Amino acid sequence: MTELERILQESMIWIEGLAAVVSLLCYNRIKNQYWRYFSYYLVLMFLCELFGKWGDNIVDYNKPAFYNYFVIPIEFIFFYWLYAAKSFGKPKLFCMISALYLLSFIPNEILMTKKIIFSFNYTFGCLILMGLVVMEYYKQINSSNILNFNKNPMFYINLGVTLFYIGTLPFWAFFAYIRVYREIYHIYFSYFLGSGIVMYLLFSISFIWGRRNS
Repeated sequence: MTELERILQESMIWIEGLAAVVSLLCYNRIKNQYWRYFSYYLVLMFLCELFGKWGDNIVDYNKPAFYNYFVIPIEFIFFYWLYAAKSFGKPKLFCMISALYLLSFIPNEILMTKKIIFSFNYTFGCLILMGLVVMEYYKQINSSNILNFNKNPMFYINLGVTLFYIGTLPFWAFFAYIRVYREIYHIYFSYFLGSGIVMYLLFSISFIWGRRNS
């Protein structure tokens, strides 16, 4: 790991913590809205990152399995819920795409058991998320309130998800091959960490500037 990557990795963890703290500071405004679950999500993700970094000092555990079977599925399913069930008002769509994502673990277990981040189900989950992101952009562009986009919390969330999950999809989908080409790997890994920092900053901004009406 390069010095830049170490700095970005350390910064990303604490920026996640910042996003969680900001959401808690704004909690009184959202405690009666579904947005409170976004605050819970950010706190949980920060705690997971802390455990991922220092948990092996407390208990012996399989770190790749922790992320592959717990952290990443929670991330995808939460965003499926936020987009499909809440932003689009389609709970049946949320149930369908969540089921499809979970089913993608079956061929993944058969075909790709030795990948550090399991390419098939991660790629499939990201592709579903990409579709939701495009739908959200379409919804925002065609909204009668488009001129006040800066007050829409989903604008910041969607932008952050685009930069991080969609922007790093090729990196994780082809990780086993990219890691061989060290120069490309380090560039893309730095982008992964940097985009994660930007995403959590955008999540923080969504609480500060976004106007949550429901």
